[in-house]
Amino acid sequence: MSTAGNVVLVHGGFVDGSGWQGVYDALKADGYNVAIVQNPTLSLDGDVTATRWVIDAQDGPVVLVGHSYGGAVITEAGTHPNVAALVYIAAFAPDKGESVNSLIAGFPADGPQPPILPPRDGFLFLDPDKFHASFAADVPSAQAEFMADSQVPWGIEATATAITNPAWRSKPAWYLVSGDDHMIPTATERAMAERIGAKTVEVPGASHAVYVSHPAAVADLIKQAAGG
Repeated sequence: MSTAGNVVLVHGGFVDGSGWQGVYDALKADGYNVAIVQNPTLSLDGDVTATRWVIDAQDGPVVLVGHSYGGAVITEAGTHPNVAALVYIAAFAPDKGESVNSLIAGFPADGPQPPILPPRDGFLFLDPDKFHASFAADVPSAQAEFMADSQVPWGIEATATAITNPAWRSKPAWYLVSGDDHMIPTATERAMAERIGAKTVEVPGASHAVYVSHPAAVADLIKQAAGG
């Protein structure tokens, strides 16, 4: 069928793996074996461990996919020998020594800023009143409201931990840029994709939640990586 018939999906901060449902359905319909990592988002090390455990459970080569903060997770976990390709979906793609925090600090000052509330007991949340506009502008309002009200606490440690060995330096990469992202500036996504040498597609008008709003486009890119 393809070079890699196994796909492992890694979610980002503030959300859980259920958002991958549409992508999961599209890939399963084409015969792929798909696993979703429910990474706790408490620490980068913990999320990398959870991801590698799921990779270990697959039979054969894996396409490893990350959305948003999940891009940092796959950058560290993707050195696993069974990982054949990396796919970044509107995701952070840090280099050695970089963290999510250091990349956010480099966002253009005149661009959109993620509405992250002040830390509470070591965890981060998005302002629920701004969640729809910032994270999921092209998702139906009722669904975006549910996503806002079911946020997963994101540990400060996860955002602050630096990458030690970026997998994209040794593995082929693909990148999907969201054309109207208000969490990670679209220009920053393009720059990260170029830096890692990724084969890149862009979805015009897509929000940060592109994996929810445009599952077919996300699945198509993953299939390209699987066949590549």
